[in-house]
Amino acid sequence: MSGGKPGQNFRSGRKRQEAGFHKTKPKVYVTRLIPEEALNKLAENAQYRIWEGELPVPREVLLREVSGVDGVLSLLTDKIDAAVMDAAPKLRVISNMAVGFDNVDVRVATTRKIMVCNTPEVLTDTTADFAFALLLAAARRVVEGERSVRAGKWKTWGPMILLGRDVHHATLGIIGLGRIGAEVAKRGKGFDMNVICYDTVRRPGLEKKLGVEFRDLKTLLAESDFVTIHCPLLPETHHLIGEEQFKLMKKTAILVNSARGPIVDPKALYNALRSRQIAYAALDVTEPEPIPPDDPLLTLDNIVIVPHIASASVATRTKMAIMAVDNLLAGLKGEKPPHIVNPEVLAK
Repeated sequence: MSGGKPGQNFRSGRKRQEAGFHKTKPKVYVTRLIPEEALNKLAENAQYRIWEGELPVPREVLLREVSGVDGVLSLLTDKIDAAVMDAAPKLRVISNMAVGFDNVDVRVATTRKIMVCNTPEVLTDTTADFAFALLLAAARRVVEGERSVRAGKWKTWGPMILLGRDVHHATLGIIGLGRIGAEVAKRGKGFDMNVICYDTVRRPGLEKKLGVEFRDLKTLLAESDFVTIHCPLLPETHHLIGEEQFKLMKKTAILVNSARGPIVDPKALYNALRSRQIAYAALDVTEPEPIPPDDPLLTLDNIVIVPHIASASVATRTKMAIMAVDNLLAGLKGEKPPHIVNPEVLAK
């Protein structure tokens, strides 16, 4: 398996043939298979090794394979910390194929003058689409209905079978009015929803443009029929939604999380769903991730959980991969990457 064998040569050339070290091209380690179009572009400008396994690259393999590389193209599943940087003394660029970069120790990278890059904006619409898909699936109990058909439980039409909640004219509460949150607001308006928002940073101009009203968090939770999370995972947002917050929500409320799993306390969520403190939840992300098969949340009927696929469209994943490669190559050439998280390293 590529990337899993000690001393494997770097790849170079459009067809990714095995080749010896190229004296002039920078060396890159890619932590997972990415769309071919992006790999071809990388191969034209660098030599690389790649981990081709379905699961994330094992820690010991990552530490071994980054030795001597100039750049790393990583995913959110890869912890790029001081130990990885120690193992890669020539490392100049960490290009994360994701909007978020909480898997990278940016502070340590900055002290070592290593550029950290991400892929913002490209997945905004795709992720907003999926967040709304989760909202609709939970509201209208789509997954429950599909399971009942497969189990042979569909006997007839009935006026009381799998009753859900209307989305139109309901109140949608958005936590985090960034790019994705703003796009979700547009979709909510398209369903004639009353849209309210909470964010630590007020954006009055954007709120007015979108036709949304600002609320503090407690008020938003109390008023919303649907609560959808689009804030980043930060120390202050860890378990932002927990036991006390669920108590504020309507018993008919539905929670959607397509941001980061640890923003929601999973034990509190389980208790809230089991006791019907809230009606339903739909998750694209969990804590931990992936969710263990024996997790108590999986015993509940009033929850939809999917495997972190909000940005998983062919077009978006290809754009993300190409953007990550562009960031990486620019940094390796000594240029400013299009999307750099720590631009202060350039001044140094």
